[in-house]
Amino acid sequence: VSQVDKFLYHMRLSDEQLRDIMMRFRVEMEKGLSRDTNPTATVKMLPTHVRSTPDGSEKGDFLALDLGGSKFKVLRVKVSDDGKQRVEMESQLYPTPEEIMSGKGTDLFDHVAECLKHFMEKQHMNTKRHLLGFTFSFPCNQTKLDKGVLLSWSKHFKARGVRGTDVVDSLRKAIDKTGGMDVDVLALVNDTVGTMMACGYDDQYCEVGAIIGTGTNACYMEEMRHIDLVEGDEGRMCINTEWGSFGDDGSLEDIRTEFDRDIDLGSINPGKQLFEKLISGMYMGELVRIILVKMARKGLLFQGRMSDALCIKGKFQTQHVAEIEKYKEGLSNAKAILTDLGLSPSEDDCIAVQHVCTVVSFRSANLCAAALAAILNRLRENKKLKCLRTTVGMDGTVYRTHPQYAKRLHKVVKCLVPDCHVRFLLSESGSGKGAAMVTAVAYRLVSQRKQIDETLAPFRLSPQHLQDVKDKMRVELERGLKKDTHHSASVKMLPSYVCGPPDGTERGKFLALDLGGTNFRVLLVKIYSGLRKSIRMYDKIFAIPLEIMQGTGEELFDHIVHCISDFLDYMGMKNTRLPLGFIFSFPCRQAGIDKGSLVSWTKGFKATNCEGQDVVDMLREAMKRRNDFDLDIVAVVNDTVGTMMTCAYEDPNCEIGLIVGTGSNVCYMEEMRNIETVEGEEGRMCVNTEWGGFGDNDCIEFIRTKFDREVDEGSLNQGKQRYEKMTSGMYLGEIVRQILIDLTKRGLLFRGQISERLRTTGIFKTKFLSQIESDRLALLQVRGILQQLGLDSTCDDSIIVKEVCGVISRRAAQICGAGMAAVVDKIRENRGLEQLDITVGVDGTLYKLHPHFSKVLKETVKDLAPQCDVTFMLSEDGNGKGAALITAVA
Repeated sequence: VSQVDKFLYHMRLSDEQLRDIMMRFRVEMEKGLSRDTNPTATVKMLPTHVRSTPDGSEKGDFLALDLGGSKFKVLRVKVSDDGKQRVEMESQLYPTPEEIMSGKGTDLFDHVAECLKHFMEKQHMNTKRHLLGFTFSFPCNQTKLDKGVLLSWSKHFKARGVRGTDVVDSLRKAIDKTGGMDVDVLALVNDTVGTMMACGYDDQYCEVGAIIGTGTNACYMEEMRHIDLVEGDEGRMCINTEWGSFGDDGSLEDIRTEFDRDIDLGSINPGKQLFEKLISGMYMGELVRIILVKMARKGLLFQGRMSDALCIKGKFQTQHVAEIEKYKEGLSNAKAILTDLGLSPSEDDCIAVQHVCTVVSFRSANLCAAALAAILNRLRENKKLKCLRTTVGMDGTVYRTHPQYAKRLHKVVKCLVPDCHVRFLLSESGSGKGAAMVTAVAYRLVSQRKQIDETLAPFRLSPQHLQDVKDKMRVELERGLKKDTHHSASVKMLPSYVCGPPDGTERGKFLALDLGGTNFRVLLVKIYSGLRKSIRMYDKIFAIPLEIMQGTGEELFDHIVHCISDFLDYMGMKNTRLPLGFIFSFPCRQAGIDKGSLVSWTKGFKATNCEGQDVVDMLREAMKRRNDFDLDIVAVVNDTVGTMMTCAYEDPNCEIGLIVGTGSNVCYMEEMRNIETVEGEEGRMCVNTEWGGFGDNDCIEFIRTKFDREVDEGSLNQGKQRYEKMTSGMYLGEIVRQILIDLTKRGLLFRGQISERLRTTGIFKTKFLSQIESDRLALLQVRGILQQLGLDSTCDDSIIVKEVCGVISRRAAQICGAGMAAVVDKIRENRGLEQLDITVGVDGTLYKLHPHFSKVLKETVKDLAPQCDVTFMLSEDGNGKGAALITAVA
């Protein structure tokens, strides 16, 4: 034994060497994934276009072909999903004669098609269309799931005219030529992928497939964002590493021995598949034979004698290696095998030969473990996990039949990647079942895709839809301005009594109040005029508890006055009588700049005895009740008007205010002659459109979906603010939630499991849309957001959720843009201009925080109002400044 160890010294690899090989393989993987280095990479990292592993809901009756060895197999695989995942398989083996493996390519595919036809007739399968998965165990460059060009033959195949052609196309042609079959080839599958998918049906953690048989290879699920050769960053795709050719560039020369070089020189592809030649069943027996011959020549075995049989290539087979390494009968097996080869071995010879076999097979397991460890580490890092739990689907004669191999492989993997907990699962039925699984998953994804597209189709608006929204908005703007139609218009067009922007001479100290959401702000604003005009602000934010938002009007205004008193104390200004501007972000009918009666509450406010009342009077009454300070209420202002005025202070061209936040609204400067509800013809006045109510008269029913109706029915103000419910932050998350529930109920998401939290109204906040749609966010983080909602999402689920969010926010931005196009075109026509140049002052969380909203909004305005050059200016410090400016102007 010590002589053998000395002789085979270079075949023993230390842990240090294995870690080094693992790092080298990692580098090769990265080379193969990158577009720039792929052409020269030895490990080709071929995309398979298999984007999803089985989730257990697959069903159907599928065909599979498995071509890759001297026999090929036709299978029928029935997958049933009746709560108990079941797979029934029937199969038949057909021989592939030598002359067909090395003859014309067309003959090979004709042979396959004839065998398929024979099998289908025997199974009585000619009545309806059948989907087929084709396992083809040779390196192919796949551009789609059902398109793959053969890069090179391996094993014993060398049929002419197939390299560089699409093998699926060849198979389809042969099926058509043979006739009598209605078969649709849906997927081309590498055998490692088949192994991963077959095991993945039984264990959903399976995301690696490895084969150690005649040849060797592995595949695994890689993040799309790392696969340069395929468009798109979303989700994952299975990569067929083709690791057999690792080292073809000389990177493994330090561990290859003289025996490996002999094997390579005697092979049909010298210099190629060097890693495979160190590992796989096709070469293992031959490697042992070469070693035995050299040892015998040196007099270290068989007393220096050799038999003719031992000198014949291929006489010592890999199955002999397995038999000689059996635990108890190994030595007697060795004696029998060597005697068969015409040798007369001594007991020491048998022990030595057994040791040679062990060294060769142990090295094979070590090298496989190093490459597998590199893949597992990459998976762990891709998922940003400290510890990875995963399953590897295994197949191949060496792994299956060699008595010690699997145990050694597992042990070395565990030693190399201690932070990966790996289950090794033997594939029971080879890659045929896997091909059927790939087909079943593809079929499931196609039908899921169709259903999801149908669900989201009503949200994808055509240019004509948007033009119609613009036209209808224009009609409603006109109706709101006219005396005789104003009362029935859905867009109320409320005059604000603000007649012009600031001119820069405003100065003084002002108090501003801002009420419009769950927070209430009190501000002190100091305006300095002159050469260096500037504004300084001091503010304090107070919460408005729900019970006050929905209590009595008196309680609400008492709370407001209490907050003002607190602020004046804080600023030490109790005894100063300041002019006050009141931002009140609810529809008000104004009879003057300091008179405004509330038309209706929105945004979750419900305080009683307020609608129809003058809010300025209510505020004055509350101040009297409190009686510890006195203020001069000069103006009541809508928040959109405040936004417009704030921006107009910087840019005199700003004559529109837009808010897209919790709610949605617009104001703009209208010609006095068009405002029939106010006396006077001269000049302009800012009109608060209150466009959130657009459509409350059913004029936009053509774009409302069943989900919009569900959200409306669950809201505080059913049937009201329909346009706002399709465009604003208060409702977008709720629309998404309704869609997710619908898709989950239909088994298209979250494996059909609706979490308790998803059933909660309002749980899916609009800020989640902004986060989920952020381009910088990987799907892992999307999954994190969904996990907070108790949703255990797969990668595919995350992609669908992201798509739903995208469709909803895109529609919101588009119909907002269509409304804005109606406003700017109206202003342009009012002024009789060919081309209008105007600025819109904008505020609101949705506009500010959502990654794509503002871009889509601007594009829509540009498309629908091409004669208007519209600049959007973000209002930096909200409405308080606007209220103070209006107060100052007034």
